[in-house]
Amino acid sequence: MDKRLTLWILVGMILGVAVGYAVHVSFAQDSTQFEYLTKTFKLLSDIFLNLIKLLVAPLILSTIVVGIAHMGDSSALGRIGFRAISWFIVASFISIGLGLLMVNLLQPGIGAPVDNITNAAATIGEVKKLDFWDFILSIFPKNAFEAMATNNILQILVFALFAGIALSAVGEKGAPLVRGAEALAEMMLQITHYVMRYAPVAVFGALAAVVSKSGLAILLTYLELVGEFYLSLALLWTILLSIGAIFLGRRIWTLIRYIREPMLIAFSTASSEAALPKLFEQLDRFGVPRRISGFMLPLGYSFNLDGSMMYMSFATIFIAQAYGIDLSIGTQILILLTLMISSKGVAAVPRASLVVITGTLAMFDLPVEGVALILAIDQFLDMGRTATNVVGNAVATSVITKWEGMLEVEEPEFVEPLHAPAHTAAHGKAGLDLASDMVTDERKTKL
Repeated sequence: MDKRLTLWILVGMILGVAVGYAVHVSFAQDSTQFEYLTKTFKLLSDIFLNLIKLLVAPLILSTIVVGIAHMGDSSALGRIGFRAISWFIVASFISIGLGLLMVNLLQPGIGAPVDNITNAAATIGEVKKLDFWDFILSIFPKNAFEAMATNNILQILVFALFAGIALSAVGEKGAPLVRGAEALAEMMLQITHYVMRYAPVAVFGALAAVVSKSGLAILLTYLELVGEFYLSLALLWTILLSIGAIFLGRRIWTLIRYIREPMLIAFSTASSEAALPKLFEQLDRFGVPRRISGFMLPLGYSFNLDGSMMYMSFATIFIAQAYGIDLSIGTQILILLTLMISSKGVAAVPRASLVVITGTLAMFDLPVEGVALILAIDQFLDMGRTATNVVGNAVATSVITKWEGMLEVEEPEFVEPLHAPAHTAAHGKAGLDLASDMVTDERKTKL
């Protein structure tokens, strides 16, 4: 099923680009037919994203609660949490530092066409200056149901942390609620399995919509920016996977193979949220216990957005370069630290990075209208940064699990059955025992 779904997602991507380009060249953009087709394309992807958003709150809540409740002792939770946050901080500084280095080295904004820029503030919406105190306050929910209704990942995370720790503390009295959370998590993952069958259609609609409006020329117009940004992402992938290989050894290649499908989903839909359920499933197969992934992934999706942080640093300095504004290294570092804090939780909302960038530009008195420079190709940039977020969180979760000594043998994709001799029942039993021993030995060798 996995290989077929991956193939169909790739087919959906290719057809989406082809059909979108055909619509772009065949219909005038102010025609009724063009509007009808683009709305239809957008509808196909919006249905998928709405279904995914339906899953996110109960899935994150149940997996975190179960994960923390099964930790048993608070010392294990504190140790894993400390290691996770330490990893996230290091990864964040690597992403920010590499983005700062590459954008200053390559200078993609020099000579950018700023003459015909329209007012981007109207497109993004009202610009609100970022306030550190308001941001900290917004992490803590006033109403748990409101947090789940709005898919506020940070607030859901805080509530789930309290609930999981409390259930762990009350012990046997909380066992029914823990079992209920386990059942809820299994139910949501089963629903996810159904929803994912629609992913190729959603991918087709998402790409057909953006290409029909922008055409293929948009890639040529911004070739330098796109190419240099993806080069920077490739370097970031190399660094993250190399660090992962230090801990995981040869199993890093198995991890890459298992996460290719959630990476494709994230790349195609430009939504980390869309890839989250499938990432849970693939990490299960890799050997990460659900009590670890249920804690690490939601935490990572709030605090470990490597691709988004690189993108926001790249885009902000790019806009300053395009307008000929010379920023000192100190100012750039201050901007990037602001982005690091304000980026938490944006993985839940596709293209929310534009809002964060706009607010940061306003805070530092940089031209907000410069966001229009990246609006046209934000979809393509969003694909790369979202896939990078998935890679970063998959590596972080696997490394912390290995660090804790809890990484299990990966689930085999297929075990060839050994045909026992049919002479006697005893021979049949011996054959089954031999097959079991061989499978066990094979699993041990994979460690």
